[in-house]
Amino acid sequence: MSAWLLPDHIADVLPSEARHIEELRRELLDTARGYGYELVMPPLLEHLESLLTGTGEALGLQTFKLVDQLSGRTLGLRADTTPQVARIDAHLLNRRGVTRLCYCGPVLHTRPDRPHATREPLQFGAEIYGHAGLEADLEVLLLALDCLRAAQVGPLTVDMADARVVRALLTGVDQAPEQLAAVHAALATKDATELALLTKDFPATQRAGLQALIGLYGDARVLDEALRVLPDSPLVRQAVEHLQWLARHVEGARIRFDLADLRGYAYYSGVRFGIYTPGASDALARGGRYDEVGAVFGRNRPAVGFSLDVKELLGVVAKRPLKAAIRAPWLDAGPDAAELRTAIAGLRREGETVVCVLPGHESEVDEFDCDRELVQAAGRWVVRAL
Repeated sequence: MSAWLLPDHIADVLPSEARHIEELRRELLDTARGYGYELVMPPLLEHLESLLTGTGEALGLQTFKLVDQLSGRTLGLRADTTPQVARIDAHLLNRRGVTRLCYCGPVLHTRPDRPHATREPLQFGAEIYGHAGLEADLEVLLLALDCLRAAQVGPLTVDMADARVVRALLTGVDQAPEQLAAVHAALATKDATELALLTKDFPATQRAGLQALIGLYGDARVLDEALRVLPDSPLVRQAVEHLQWLARHVEGARIRFDLADLRGYAYYSGVRFGIYTPGASDALARGGRYDEVGAVFGRNRPAVGFSLDVKELLGVVAKRPLKAAIRAPWLDAGPDAAELRTAIAGLRREGETVVCVLPGHESEVDEFDCDRELVQAAGRWVVRAL
């Protein structure tokens, strides 16, 4: 085996792709800043018990673990940034009012979460803490859409669901956790036969409601149908009304509903969403309300947010042109070297990219589109088009 062969689902990022990723990262962070979100940079690794506090088993399985040679304690490489941001909100900032935070950094997964995915996503996210109203849910959804538009992704489809619907239908059902997990799996795959077998001993009303969920996907008419066929429950009515309210306030994107979509059911506490575009194999962004995320840190604040993988965006956005640059002679240009250095420094201060051509490499092409050159004319260094 070659010494330089990388692990499976880990890859180098070469110049053109790296430039594109960095431009996307800046656009996303600028968009979040425009909404008033403050940037935080949590560490890549923490003590394992802190990193996994309050998270589900799935995140624990996705987390790389190692031993700290300084303390002998077990450390974890983060697989998701949200628990860290919740810790920052609870323990470091500890603000009374609303806190808006964003981040962008690598996370590491022990296994790819789907075929052909990287195990080293570059996770961007934004989160609001401290507001329980739907206004926060809407702001996060609108920010997610604006981030994707800033990346020039489109057209966009928003799939919406609410964790409270299934929770309401399972209230009072006395089943082992393994049985309930199987019910969740059957709902997620819309396997009516398996669901019927799993719920045969459930109360008739709840069994019928769970079966009805499988067909509750589509446009806004789904929500009217849900109120008609699902058991009359305050929690179900509230969830449906919240979905209706949010849908009315979203423009420029197609809205779909899937009330049996249970991705993250153990994590989300209310409305959740995924944003899709043609050509993408999965949702580009996922988010929703997760009010319990800070409870384990001693501060159970309302929370809602979303995240996406910047690297995934590359597969659905158009390639960007090379950065325009100015080609210049090598700095050692004889008696005029001082004037040449001054001219180049001035151009760079103005934001221009100036590529000095090393001797013997005048015909080579690199990452920059040198559409102009710095030449000497009438005793002065001037820029002219190529």
